[in-house]
Amino acid sequence: MPRLPAFSRRVRDGSRLRLALGIVMIVLAIMTAGGALFAYFNAAYLLAGPLPSSVTKPLASDPMGAFISPPYTPAQINALRHLSDHMSYKQLASLYVARMSLDEKLGQLIMVEYADDYYSEDLNNMITNLHAGGVILYEFQMQTFAQTKHDIALMQQHAKIPLLISTDEEGGPYVHRLNHIYGPRPSAWDIYQSGSVAYAEQQGHKMAHDLLALGINVDLAPDVDVMLVPGYDTVTRTFGTTAQDVIKYAGPFMAAMQQDGLIACIKHYPGGLGNTTEDAHKTLPSDNRSASQIYSTELAPYKYFAKAPNPYMRPGMIMSTDVLMPAIDPEWPGELSYRFMTQILRQEFGYDGVVITDALYMQGIAQKWDMPQAAVLALNAGNDMLLGPTGSAQTLAMINGLKAALQDGRLSILRVNEAVTRILALKMQYHLMPAVPPSA
Repeated sequence: MPRLPAFSRRVRDGSRLRLALGIVMIVLAIMTAGGALFAYFNAAYLLAGPLPSSVTKPLASDPMGAFISPPYTPAQINALRHLSDHMSYKQLASLYVARMSLDEKLGQLIMVEYADDYYSEDLNNMITNLHAGGVILYEFQMQTFAQTKHDIALMQQHAKIPLLISTDEEGGPYVHRLNHIYGPRPSAWDIYQSGSVAYAEQQGHKMAHDLLALGINVDLAPDVDVMLVPGYDTVTRTFGTTAQDVIKYAGPFMAAMQQDGLIACIKHYPGGLGNTTEDAHKTLPSDNRSASQIYSTELAPYKYFAKAPNPYMRPGMIMSTDVLMPAIDPEWPGELSYRFMTQILRQEFGYDGVVITDALYMQGIAQKWDMPQAAVLALNAGNDMLLGPTGSAQTLAMINGLKAALQDGRLSILRVNEAVTRILALKMQYHLMPAVPPSA
């Protein structure tokens, strides 16, 4: 995506008329972002002190009131030119969301899969016409360093908004997407058994180096399930048999990754896969422990990492999954549960980053809901990004399903805007797109 014109170009050193028009455009853009309006006044006040007497008072006939009017002090002009320095990533992202079409918004919600082992026309269509927010790659699509780097470069070249390019590289004998390029790497269990936090950190740095060199900016790892039983989805993939061990080793591993610029995505929230021997790809696993046991063990890593003292241990993303925990929600699988996704993860634990679903074609979900239906349920539960549709046909079906839900009231545009804002803010935070207000 080309870098947008600097914000300062809106306020020129020419006539007062041009300057006033530029300020009006700025204020109107900020008004669309809600909270960003307050950042505007804070910036002007902090940098320039109290406003001059020429500031007009709100008129009764004008419900929006009036704002700064000329003459302007040099300090106020400078504050306006550098407004983005006083806005959060979410405030800046909301300015973009306010200008996006519905198709662009809905596309950003989806991390697509593709069936080819090259940059195909179908993949290009999902990126350019369906506005995909991200792409996931698997082992068969990454055969050599040069080929993989070339394909990813083409993806970003054709994307209007830079893509989240992901893979789930964990290491070990089962989840090793980059084995053709880099060979085997130690598993999470190997790191835990080493007993060395320094080794965990070293492997995190290596992971970041290897993935970023290819253009991959998201690793759907580490797995922070607590291995209570050696099940299908946990053997060799987790960092220990207690929540404390998982935090001890997964934390430095993730911090090293994110410190080096690779977005980490901890999984599989809410964590019940560590207490089941069932394959979540083929059925809906169930964790029948008590609520107090789940909070103290399965949920404990998420509670810690959501507000970790070290900001690099706060994951850029969290992946939810389909597991049933009847003691907390007897009806809905974790990733479709408002109780788990919003009330616990967002409200109790305070996590405000991007949450992505596990693949919505996994049978724990697909045996009851098709992907468009599951997408609506997942967004309403509190997920931001949807993983699963493979190819243009499935992606378009999901988009059309979301549109239908918006039309009949099953989904609100406010929920869509919130999710897209988080996704764009993450892209700004990791420098995938410029953290500046959009141009006029």
